[in-house]
Amino acid sequence: MFKTKIKKEDQVVVISGSDKGKRGKVLFVDNEKNRVLVEGVNKKKKHIKKAQSPNGQGGILDMEFPMKLSKVMFFCEKCKKGVRVGKEISGDNKYRICRKCGKRLD
Repeated sequence: MFKTKIKKEDQVVVISGSDKGKRGKVLFVDNEKNRVLVEGVNKKKKHIKKAQSPNGQGGILDMEFPMKLSKVMFFCEKCKKGVRVGKEISGDNKYRICRKCGKRLD
């Protein structure tokens, strides 16, 4: 199992591949397979038969597929670019911080 600093609902930017530069919100993080599902990124077409479809109609669906976690970086609103994420401990609380500007992310 991998430890990841990216969580669900985070804004991320793609740093490599055909979708390089695209931003999106994280929908799902799979720590076992080291994969992440990002909204509007890594879209592919999936062909579905009538029997597999919930509404009884077959066809071609355009849907997002998981991508490797190493291909995305956290997007800092203050820095306006992808940044590495660090941790800060104050008292009993742990916070994620931007390594560039030091802004708290949580």
